[in-house]
Formats: sequence, C-alpha cells, structure tokens
Amino acid sequence: MAFISEFGCWLPARVVTNEEAGAWVGADAEWVRGVSGIEERRFARVEDTVAAMASQAGLDCLRRAGVEARSLGLVMVASGSGERSFPGPAAETALLLGIPGTPALDVPMASAGSLFALGLAARLAASVGPILVIGAEKMSSIALREPMERGVAVLFGDGAGAAILQSRPGSHGLLTAVMGADGAKSNLIHMPGGGSRCPASVDSVAAKLHYLRMDGRETFKSAVQAMYHAAQEALRRCELDISKIKCIIPHQANRRIIDVVGERLGATPEQLFVNLDKYGNTSAASVAIALDEAVTSGKISRGDLILLVVFGSGLTWGAAVIEW
Repeated sequence: MAFISEFGCWLPARVVTNEEAGAWVGADAEWVRGVSGIEERRFARVEDTVAAMASQAGLDCLRRAGVEARSLGLVMVASGSGERSFPGPAAETALLLGIPGTPALDVPMASAGSLFALGLAARLAASVGPILVIGAEKMSSIALREPMERGVAVLFGDGAGAAILQSRPGSHGLLTAVMGADGAKSNLIHMPGGGSRCPASVDSVAAKLHYLRMDGRETFKSAVQAMYHAAQEALRRCELDISKIKCIIPHQANRRIIDVVGERLGATPEQLFVNLDKYGNTSAASVAIALDEAVTSGKISRGDLILLVVFGSGLTWGAAVIEW
C-alpha cells in the first residue's frame, strides 16, 4: 500500500479581495460571495512560474517529511496552466528541487489532476521508490481576459500543494482511487487556442481563444453527478459508510457544488473541509492545498479516514479514500 508521509504547500503573497475581483466584472463583493462562496484568492507574480511554485511546495513537503530530494524515485506535477504547451513543468520542477536527472512526469490535467497523479503514484511507488506528487496552477494567467468573463474571472486563484508517497507494506495510506472521464463533455471547461487544432494566429489572439472558457450551468450539473457517483464507488470499494469518514475534501471549485455533493452523500457540515473562501479555485492544486491545511489545522489526525472527491476538464472526475 502507498503510504502518504507528509504534505506541503506554497501560496502567493498577493491577496485579491472580492471588491477588486467584482470590479473587473461590474459587480459588488456580495455578488461574488453569493455565486461562489469565495471571499478572496491569491495571485502569483509574473516571475512565479508553475514550476517555481511547484518546487516551493515540494521543498516544503520534503522538509517537513525529513526526506532528501535525492532519494525520490519520481516527481509528478499536475497542472492545466503550465508556462508553455510543452515541455510541461515537471522536469524544470525537478531541476529547481536540485535533482536534475530524476524522472519527472507531467499530468496535464486541470482540477482533477492531483487525484489522478496520486492514484498513479500509489501504483508506482513500490517499483520506483518515494514519489513527490505536486499540484500547481497559475490560473490567473489564463482566466483573466479583456473583456472579463463574468462567470470565470472571479473564481480562480494560484498556488501549489504537494504530497510524498512511499511504499510500506501493511501501512495506512491510499486505500482506493476511483477515476473516470467523458470526452463528450470536453467543451464544458477548455482553452480552445494554442493546440494543434487551433494554433496561435492573429485571429486566435484577437478572439481571445488562449484563455479558459467554461459553461458554468452545465459544468455544475455534470460536476455534482460525477463527484457523487465517484464518492459512492470509493466508499463501496472500501466497505465504508459516509459516517466513518472523518473529513471530506472536495475540489474547491464552488461552494454550491460542495454543499450539494455533501447533502447527496449524507455528510454533516462538520465533515466537509472548505478553504475555497480563502484561496478560490486553484484547480489541480486545490485538494493538495486543502489536504495540507486540514492536517496542519488539526482537522484530521493519524488514523482518520479522508474522502477526496474531484472533477475537472476533460470532463474528468475521481474520488479516493485515504487513511491518514
């Protein structure tokens, strides 16, 4: 079984309030709070690349775990907002960690990427050694465009979270991971420009195709359904009732989605961990940052059962049960 030995995170210093974000779209702070549950979010500086943020979260995780970077068998970085189409940020992250030559794998998935990376790492840890899994996003670089899109600009934030997985027979750790995808819904959350279908051109830049697009109404419905079913399947595999879960950490996308999923699962408000209000939607970094904060705040303790549940572009979704 893959044992998660420690978490870590890094968040930019700049705080963007609802007053500032609301002004971008001609709304007041209360409107932003009402549609999202967000109070503020963090924005990275120009020099804070995804790789730089990922390495800072990774270093924090390694320091707290007492693990030397050179002992890692693999570095995985999940991100939908890397600084270029390719290469992704993983190799540069390994370089910034001081371990050039160590295998580095990109998981180019927004939002659900961290859980997919954890699920994959759990299967690889026994053969490659300790794995550092990082979710890092600079969503401010792809969500803010002129004119601002009302249902997108106010939702996102930047940051990175990390976890170390090691193989220890008989230890607690990641008990199961459920993952799924539906390409028929790929246009619900996407960035149309920049790939081989729509390479950069004068027309694509003028049409603002190199920024995130989202169908909020349909994304809401699909996210609730996918997260609920994934969570139910993860619980079924572990033969667990929701009452046995100490802490549910959902993707921090929208407070209404979190509340509806919680209600359908029969969870109590005390079981739900929410830090969306402080950081906004940090996409693939979301659950990693929340896991770190849940541990450091004392919300979860060793031996507690944690349910992760996510959705993201693709459309992708997943759930995992962790014994911490």
